[in-house]
Amino acid sequence: MTTTIEPPVDTAAEPPTLGLHNDLSNESYHADKTSLSSSGARKLLPPSCPAKFRYEQDNPQPATKTFDYGNAAHKKVLGNGPELVVIDHARWDTNAAKAEVLEARSRGAIPLKQHEMNMVNAMAAAIRKHPLAAALLDPAYGAPEQSGFWIDGPTGIRRRVRFDWLPSIQSGRLIIPDYKTAADASDRVMEKEIEKYGYNQQADWYEEAARALGLGGDDAELLLIVQEKKAPYLINVIGIEFGSRIIGGAKNRVAIEKFAECMSTGNWPGYGDEPNYLALPGYAENRDKEIYL
Repeated sequence: MTTTIEPPVDTAAEPPTLGLHNDLSNESYHADKTSLSSSGARKLLPPSCPAKFRYEQDNPQPATKTFDYGNAAHKKVLGNGPELVVIDHARWDTNAAKAEVLEARSRGAIPLKQHEMNMVNAMAAAIRKHPLAAALLDPAYGAPEQSGFWIDGPTGIRRRVRFDWLPSIQSGRLIIPDYKTAADASDRVMEKEIEKYGYNQQADWYEEAARALGLGGDDAELLLIVQEKKAPYLINVIGIEFGSRIIGGAKNRVAIEKFAECMSTGNWPGYGDEPNYLALPGYAENRDKEIYL
């Protein structure tokens, strides 16, 4: 099925100007539907599709505990983000607790239980004790939540990026840290997470953004600072290997071309209007051939 929608127009305000912004709110950044972000590029490609991308752009999804934890940790670690409010009730299913949660969310705050606030405080303390993570996120040499907008040369579309952290003093190679939380930050699990969440695409996107915005030469590099959400809140600083970033760049290019086409035509295709003939997964086909054929 194809969703037909007129190309979005921001009637509330003009889209942010091209270049780097150090004071743009998260809401203003995400409100620009005329530009494509790294997460949007990933949403345009399988297993998702343009129809899902367009729906989620036009229908912001409700907050979840997973996002609350991640955003709260970002606030404590990076020093920028929504207000964190402790809802001091033993149970959150009472009318009084529900009213406080609703009030907090209505003004953009994140409601937390006391043990959850303790958790994000402990995570921030662990970051400050980690030599490499602390150096990469040192407030004396950088600032959080920097937004950038630029024009994609081949297509002419607007692209955007929101750096978790950007060094303010750039001597030598530009290292762009990106903070993430996870249940398990071990190498074995994170290899799968890179594929699952397209972190190789994110690395290529951010590194290209740095070049386009004049922030660093061709050797800018994204490093993931991944922290576990359970004590002892271990941290793994991860770089994406060159070959994986090349693949990420190729996927980004397909997504950019797809976005440009959809914006031009107003058509945001789903899974297709004709039958899709599928085979068994390779492992299952090989297994069943041995047994039944």
